[in-house]
Amino acid sequence: MKRLVSSIAAASALSGSLSAAEAAKPNIIFILADDMGWADLGCYGSTFYETPNLDRLAAQGLRFTAGYAACPVCSPTRASIMTGKYPVRTGVTDWIGGKKVGKMLPAPNQNHLALEEVTIAEALRDGGYTNFFAGKWHLGTDEFSPNGQGFGPGLSGSGQFYYPPRDVPPPNPKDDPKTTDRIANEAVRFIEANKDRPFFAYLPFLAVHTPIGARADLVAKYKIKQASAAPDAWGQERKSRVRLVQNHPVYAAMIEQMDAAVGRVLDALDRTGLADRTIVVFMSDNGGLSTAEGSPTSNLPLRGGKGWLYEGGIREPWIMRVPGITKPGSVCGTPVVSTDFYPTLLELAGLSLNPQQHRDGVSLVPLLKGGELKRGPLFWHYPHYGNQGGAPAGAVRADDWKLIEWYEDGSCELFNLSDDLSEKTNLAAANPGKVQELQALLAAWRKDVNALMPQPNPNYAPNGAPKKKTSDE
Repeated sequence: MKRLVSSIAAASALSGSLSAAEAAKPNIIFILADDMGWADLGCYGSTFYETPNLDRLAAQGLRFTAGYAACPVCSPTRASIMTGKYPVRTGVTDWIGGKKVGKMLPAPNQNHLALEEVTIAEALRDGGYTNFFAGKWHLGTDEFSPNGQGFGPGLSGSGQFYYPPRDVPPPNPKDDPKTTDRIANEAVRFIEANKDRPFFAYLPFLAVHTPIGARADLVAKYKIKQASAAPDAWGQERKSRVRLVQNHPVYAAMIEQMDAAVGRVLDALDRTGLADRTIVVFMSDNGGLSTAEGSPTSNLPLRGGKGWLYEGGIREPWIMRVPGITKPGSVCGTPVVSTDFYPTLLELAGLSLNPQQHRDGVSLVPLLKGGELKRGPLFWHYPHYGNQGGAPAGAVRADDWKLIEWYEDGSCELFNLSDDLSEKTNLAAANPGKVQELQALLAAWRKDVNALMPQPNPNYAPNGAPKKKTSDE
């Protein structure tokens, strides 16, 4: 921490524009991709997609190889970032609007993040930060919009998406179908206007969520590149086809457009002299879409994708650049989860921790400094049917062991991630003691957090036809 404060103070002395108290507060930029897979960046192994700016960020900071989202779909993970709590504690356990049923009826799901939660935005605002928001919220509308959760006031939008007031015309939607450039434009203007005060800028991009789209020139570029790429290849995940190759030209173009927008934000920090006192965070809200809705990407070597509790659905690209603390080009394999951002950012900002709020998060500062962090198991609870083919399930990771429990029938899968990152070999039958141990751990955690469970669906018919009612029903 002393190195970070020293770095900020030195930059402040050069500018002569910040007070001593403000000089102790680093700026924070949090960039959240939507549905970007762990293997979608060059620095994580992609050879088809081009991400020079995010690769540059990784080269300047710390890249986590076992960074997890708290849920395999978007809204719950976003809630975990905002609150430092597992989604089950907030009541947001599925994407807001999800109502899919199957053999079971899904657990209840809140349609907003409660105002009683003290978000990371509110904690930073109350600690002297000026906040910024542009992009996808997906945690409620009206009084539950980002205006009511520590951002704004004055953000306008409807449904999932909110932006600052338009003081200049936004880019042509034809060239910016995911509002990627609009978000970058607004962020750069905010940075330039607030370079003399500590700020927290949250940039939740709409990319790379479906419907996929990007500038025509970028799509044309990747159509040419596709001609020499590996042809389509498919596997099977239960009833879903799963893409095994990255070669989709429109998806690749959408990634490059978002990467370029990130680059413009990083360049703005360099141009304004703020890079040396600005923390930059990047992650995705869940895994890449590989088993439904066009299946535009592959998460290999990880199994599955968005909507599944296999690694492809919850392990994310995760990068942090903290001036004076993170060693350029460093890599960390310690498992971390999206609840950890809240206490980490508070500590880096020199603000008091609030463990009653971010109760499921752990500060990652020791890891950022190159040290070690001993933490307990990580848990997931997804009592819903995903649009991507996944069924209600829970999971726990303890050290290298990971157990997935399927709620429809209580069956379990057990994997050792150190030996089997791709989760190809189910070790449950050979290790009944470990299954019992982890299943008990997961059950105890669900009891502790008052997890709501899916219930049998009395109208379920295996062939998909509605069950006929009898006279007693």
